[in-house]
Amino acid sequence: MKALVPIKRVVDYNVKVRPLSDNSNVDLNNVKMSINPFCEIAVEEAVRLKEAGTINEVVAVTVGSSASQEQLRTALALGCDRAILVETDNDLEPLSIAKILVKIHEKESSDLIILGKQAIDGDNNQTGQMLSALLDIPQATFASKLEINGDNANVTREIDGGLQTINVKLPAIITTDLRLNEPRYASLPNIMKAKKKELDTINVSDLGIDIAKRVDTLSVELPPERDAGIKVESVSDLVDKLKNEEKVI
Repeated sequence: MKALVPIKRVVDYNVKVRPLSDNSNVDLNNVKMSINPFCEIAVEEAVRLKEAGTINEVVAVTVGSSASQEQLRTALALGCDRAILVETDNDLEPLSIAKILVKIHEKESSDLIILGKQAIDGDNNQTGQMLSALLDIPQATFASKLEINGDNANVTREIDGGLQTINVKLPAIITTDLRLNEPRYASLPNIMKAKKKELDTINVSDLGIDIAKRVDTLSVELPPERDAGIKVESVSDLVDKLKNEEKVI
């Protein structure tokens, strides 16, 4: 059984992002980049399944510039067996990413595709669902627990009302939520071994798919600063302000 794990290169979650001076995009100059946190969870889950003997091979894949090799090497150091870079300098939308992953899935004949439910930059939460629709295979989104039983997977999902457990037939799409696992750190020996693992590069133009943009970014701006709070002398003063000034009660 083979698992395909799509990952994304994003600004590290500890970095406070800033827009460019012309507000055309986010300023990425001299900014630390990392694997998207939800993608790290997907990598960890696939590696755990391999360690348990459920999966034989874990293949990491990403779409981006040559700089994305850094994140693929990190995934290899975390336990993935091979990596694939679909190279492009364009910032692609979720639908284009899903189309690319369809081609990679068909090439690899993967039994399970595990990916983060969303990326912390775009926050779209779309790629997994679109990929499921394009491949016409089952999906289990927002997974907080995953069990593989033969050709089926039992997935516990995080939903508004609590937890929902469903059974899907493989091949299937699984998108990971925060509570699925806690990703490991890459050890120095594994980082060294990752340098020798296979990393293939495919140019996006060789896949023969339409990746035309359908959404244009007009402006990227920081949210407005919140006004400073005020102190009141009593509960009655607070209620008065909420009623007469803020109009919330």
